[in-house]
Amino acid sequence: MSSMPLQFPRRPSAGNRHFALGRLKAGAMNQTERAYAQHLEALKADGRVLWYRFEGIKLRLADTTFYTPDFAVLAATGLLEMHEVKGHWQDDARAKIKIAADQYPMRFLAVKVRPKQDGGGWSVEDFSE
Repeated sequence: MSSMPLQFPRRPSAGNRHFALGRLKAGAMNQTERAYAQHLEALKADGRVLWYRFEGIKLRLADTTFYTPDFAVLAATGLLEMHEVKGHWQDDARAKIKIAADQYPMRFLAVKVRPKQDGGGWSVEDFSE
C-alpha cells in the first residue's frame, strides 16, 4: 500500500469560478435551459411555437462527430429550428453549430440571457444566415 497522501483539487481561481465542475447527465436541463423551456412554453401558449423537445435530435457532422442541439423547435410557420442555449461559448460548440447550419436545411439559433439592465429576455444569434 502506498503512503502517498490524498490530493484534493484546489479551489477554483477567480478566473474560472463560473465553470461547472462536471456535465449534467444527458436529458437533464441546467438552470438557463429550464428558463428557456419556460420561455418556449409561453411561445407555445400564444401559438408561435407548435412543438419543442429538449435534446431530441442528434445530428451527424462527420463519421464520429455529432451535435445535439439543446432544443428542437417547430415554429408556427412550419420551420424546424435548432436552438442552442448558452451562458458561455466553448470554441468547439461554436464550430459545431456553424458546421451543422452549413450541412442541414434548418434554422440554427443560439440564445443567451440578456441582462436585466439591457431589458432582460433573450438575445438571439442566427447561424443560418
